[in-house]
Amino acid sequence: MVVAVKVFKKSAPNGKLTVYLGKRDFIDHTDYCDPIDGVIVLDEEYLRGRKVFGQQLITTYRYGREEDEVMGVKFSKEMVLLKEQIYPMENANMEMTPMQERLVKKLGANAFPFTFHFPAMAPSSVTLQAGEDDQGKPLGVEYAIKAFVGEDEGDKGHKRSAVTLTIKKLQYAPATRGRRLPSSLVSKGFTFSQGKINLEVTLDREIYYHGEKIAANIVVTNNSRKTVKSIKCFVVQHCEVEVTMVNAQFSKHIASLETREGCPITPGASFTKSFFLVPLASSNKDRRGIALDGHLKDDDVNLASSTLICEGKCPSDAMGIVISYSLRVKLNCGTLGGELQTDVPFKLMNPAPGERERVNALKKMKSIERHRYENSHYADDDDNIVFEDFARLRMNEPE
Repeated sequence: MVVAVKVFKKSAPNGKLTVYLGKRDFIDHTDYCDPIDGVIVLDEEYLRGRKVFGQQLITTYRYGREEDEVMGVKFSKEMVLLKEQIYPMENANMEMTPMQERLVKKLGANAFPFTFHFPAMAPSSVTLQAGEDDQGKPLGVEYAIKAFVGEDEGDKGHKRSAVTLTIKKLQYAPATRGRRLPSSLVSKGFTFSQGKINLEVTLDREIYYHGEKIAANIVVTNNSRKTVKSIKCFVVQHCEVEVTMVNAQFSKHIASLETREGCPITPGASFTKSFFLVPLASSNKDRRGIALDGHLKDDDVNLASSTLICEGKCPSDAMGIVISYSLRVKLNCGTLGGELQTDVPFKLMNPAPGERERVNALKKMKSIERHRYENSHYADDDDNIVFEDFARLRMNEPE
């Protein structure tokens, strides 16, 4: 059986340059990032002594709507992080990846490999969902690589002989999700009233995969004279826009529930219950400003993953759009009592390739084993049931 390898291809409008990439998603492992390895095929006769350059990364931070740009004011910052000469090759002995070796061998003598690297602390690709009335490019962080024909590095090239490919920089969840259970314990006292209301919230894990349900165990102890009327739970997405000269923070509720189960919680009473929420991009399709993983056309879209920071680095040094999540619980203590609120942070991420399948296989295996165990102990055949006289067995025991 021959396994086909998918390769992405894009040609310049005049057909003289063609760029091949083995993938469009490049993973940031916090301590290192996948290199952008590709191959370019060119027409040497068309070049006529000119060179081919690659702009390693064109990073666009768009933090304002394109239709609001008037009087020369721009709400985006575009940065070319590095330019390199692809042809003629400056490093003829460049070490190639297996994919590059196969492509160069298949495409012939006019195929030349290139490798670009993301700089340290480069932000992940994030797109802020546009509203129904928004036009132009969406807000967020976008990456692209560009190859063009020119005389020197300063030459901008012409659109007819240039190729631009949009790519994504993403992060996957760590291989181990850890055993720590995030929790929070808060209390609220009241003026002219003795006692407090205590609220404890504990999650069943620290890292969730997109699409998994978030289980929150809530314990309310009412030692006050007030009454808890209702309980509200929210999954909150926090976005911090960290761009030069621009700093902004905002939060969005992406899943919620309100319940009066167990309520009112009267003075001296307590309440314990587990609640479940599933944050999904599909449940927030029409909401402006929801952060999504930077997506390409025709891709499945999911909520933006939590931003992981390399160990030893300060979170405030991160650039781009920094994403975090928390579960927020509010107790409604009446008109005069106000609300008691707490947030429990967690991470929402994509699993590494194959990890979700491994987890599902383990769950299925445990389910099969449990089913076999139950069948062996509770078979329908009456002959498999053995009755033993407990009283006689007890009397025969040695003293």
